Amino acid sequence: MVESADVAHSPYPKGVSRSNSSLNVASRSAAITALGESEFDILVIGGGINGVGIALDAASRGLSVALVESGDFASGTSSKSSKLIHGGLRYLEQYDFRLVREALYERELMVTTLSPHLVKPVSFLYPLHEKLIERTYVGAGMALYDALRGFKRALPWHKHLSQKKVSEIAPSLRLDVITGGFQYFDAQVDDARHTMSIARTAAKYGAVITTRTRCEEVIKNGKRVVGAKIRDLLSDEVIEVRAKATIMASGVWSDQLHEKFGLKAGYKVRMSKGSHIVVPRSAINSQSGVIIKTDVSVLFIIPWGEQWIVGTTDTDYQESKEEPLASSDDVSYIINQANRVLEPKLRRDQVVGVFAGLRPLVSTDPDSPTTTLSREHVVDSPAPGFVSIAGGKYTTYRVMSEDAVDEAVNHLRRIVPDSTTENLAIIGAEGYSVLINKIPKLAKEYGLSEETIRHLLDRYGSLFDEVLAPAKEDTSLLEPLIEGLLYIKAEALYAITHEAALSIDDLLSRRTRIAFEASDSGLSITSYLGELLGNFAGLGKKEITKSITEYEQIIMRQKKNLEKATQMESKVG
Repeated sequence: MVESADVAHSPYPKGVSRSNSSLNVASRSAAITALGESEFDILVIGGGINGVGIALDAASRGLSVALVESGDFASGTSSKSSKLIHGGLRYLEQYDFRLVREALYERELMVTTLSPHLVKPVSFLYPLHEKLIERTYVGAGMALYDALRGFKRALPWHKHLSQKKVSEIAPSLRLDVITGGFQYFDAQVDDARHTMSIARTAAKYGAVITTRTRCEEVIKNGKRVVGAKIRDLLSDEVIEVRAKATIMASGVWSDQLHEKFGLKAGYKVRMSKGSHIVVPRSAINSQSGVIIKTDVSVLFIIPWGEQWIVGTTDTDYQESKEEPLASSDDVSYIINQANRVLEPKLRRDQVVGVFAGLRPLVSTDPDSPTTTLSREHVVDSPAPGFVSIAGGKYTTYRVMSEDAVDEAVNHLRRIVPDSTTENLAIIGAEGYSVLINKIPKLAKEYGLSEETIRHLLDRYGSLFDEVLAPAKEDTSLLEPLIEGLLYIKAEALYAITHEAALSIDDLLSRRTRIAFEASDSGLSITSYLGELLGNFAGLGKKEITKSITEYEQIIMRQKKNLEKATQMESKVG
């Protein structure tokens, strides 16, 4: 790959300013140089939600920060969650009130202050199967869930619903098994976009951010960790990065890396696989999401644009960490659990896409089921100059990041300001509420539908004009990227010029969610995306072909598993 500021002529008209949070091949080249030339206060290993959160927390305290990620932002667990920002209603049954209260507080911060353009309220129905005892028990839990957040809140309080009202809101729910229910509110997010946006915000405040950079080993001075050897996976160059403190936020790879670095941590990570299916909006007639209590956990039916995400599973996992797949058993479980309350029932041939992620759960008991393991996080310091963090929930990433940096500060041997992230909005948040009120005017100004403008505002916030700037010279960029979805071609270009996308998988699996939203997973547009990567990321023809092939193979493996599940259903039927 060519890494130069003049890889291609800029697609942006003269005079159009770019945000200083932009991540692209030029900024990556500068970042690679900085890794080898500077000594940092903090080196962060891992570009998932915790890693980027740590980079932002540290940078906003005035510390010099570098972040290295071996793949793409959120390419592991952080792009494969249930897309919910929530307190965890089921954790009340585990009496984990502190975790629920903390998560609910963070939920409110994200909806109102930190990322209102990305984190949106979403309603859920909790159907009841018995009239008196269950309503009393669940109602008490709902009241506690709301009370733990406090009286100053952005999201509505829960409501008791009659069977008739449940039927009006969700005609697909079976009235022969449902006697009534509750409606309550949580929030949802495009996890991959949120993670990447935090990485860009960290860059805005001075953090040196790189992807495709793998930590090979830590550098020690005696017992003290003083940096790490980083391999640039694009050039194969090994760079020695010096840092006063190193923080590892590597999720399910934590145990493996502790061992590789010769460090003995005070915890172990258990992997739990969470699988999801995606079905068309027409498959379920409901104006609200639905949460279903199962024997082992809960199942969510989550509205997602013109589709539903249904999941998740929670099963012990000991296979490859690189590419967890939803198995035929996972798909069967999800459909069977959903069909306990749905009519007409979901069918496997309705499934548009599937995805699965691995939860890094902290465990001290190797025999305990993953469903009972706490979602609390652990910060550990197995050596001077080295901190690691694992566990936790996506929703509480900011608290986890603050705790990790607080521990690392102890290794810096100087006074450092406290965390400022509680009031630090991420890029795109500023002015979002005003822009939402101007959607009709913006639609006329840019020649786009109001629906498309809202789509752009909900993905980029106040940076949406940066996305549309190149279309002033090339109106073809206003065309749909793929039929049936709201993405436009300008978004794919922007992902390369501002959001560090370097492959087809980056573009279709994380910068957009076409990988599981489109019936063909975006295979029909890989050639077009390859041209963009060639023109604006400097990929050669061989690299483009390789990127397309690698993505095709990912989709092929996923589809194969899904077809296997469908064939099994046909045999049973």
